[in-house]
Amino acid sequence: MIATILIVLVAVLHGYFLLLEMVLWTKPLGRKVFRLTPEFAEATRALAANQGLYNGFLAAGLLWGLSQGAAGFGVKVFFLACVVVAGVFGAATVSRKIFFIQAVPALLALLALQLG
Repeated sequence: MIATILIVLVAVLHGYFLLLEMVLWTKPLGRKVFRLTPEFAEATRALAANQGLYNGFLAAGLLWGLSQGAAGFGVKVFFLACVVVAGVFGAATVSRKIFFIQAVPALLALLALQLG
């Protein structure tokens, strides 16, 4: 049950990232969250949308794994591992904060999944 809650949380976070990057990137909320100037946000709009799409794939994969119940164990592990790798890479290349926002929840979900 705890693993399921944590996996849903990770999926919701990635759905939110999709929304921020694909829809709100050039809007006041998106610019505020990512500390972007209007000019930079507009210039990087397509790159952000691409990144948002990948975050959507991660969320969809996690929800797919959950929909499979116990049979989706491997799917859940795979997509959580992808989230952890993305979080570690983001922390190493962009901001350490990404590790805590993205990788830590996925690591906790992986741990709960393994213990459950």
